[in-house]
Amino acid sequence: MAKKKLNVSIFINAPKEKIWSVLLDDETYRKWTSVFMEGSYAEGNWEEGSKMLFKGPQSDGTISGMVSRVKLHKTNEIITIEHYGIIKNNIEDTESEEAKKWGGSDETYRLEPKDSGNMLYIEMDIEEEYLEWFTATWKKAIDIVKELSEK
Repeated sequence: MAKKKLNVSIFINAPKEKIWSVLLDDETYRKWTSVFMEGSYAEGNWEEGSKMLFKGPQSDGTISGMVSRVKLHKTNEIITIEHYGIIKNNIEDTESEEAKKWGGSDETYRLEPKDSGNMLYIEMDIEEEYLEWFTATWKKAIDIVKELSEK
């Protein structure tokens, strides 16, 4: 199945440094990503070229999530994460058909100055079957990023 491009954006009346810290700092990352999966968190250092694990607890006590790498990171401007595998039942998987569906899927967060604040743009490669859910969920997530950034 072909991947689609998901695009969402929001104006945030806050400095780009504040928005960036809301996006990537552990405490606030957990808050805005909870709409995707309650208890979500990231493991890694967000540095360009580094491996990132995006994890969330399942009802059976196991961990699921994504295996990814940071393709590009320009602090306070843009970060692109490439997903190349999944985590299922606590195990990293980059070989199964399910994992390969995510191969080469990018997720980009980009800030651009506008008026007295910044526009946050999110772009994500996604399988068509997940597009509707991710679009609705991203809209909830960026509302939380806005709220946390404007505090």
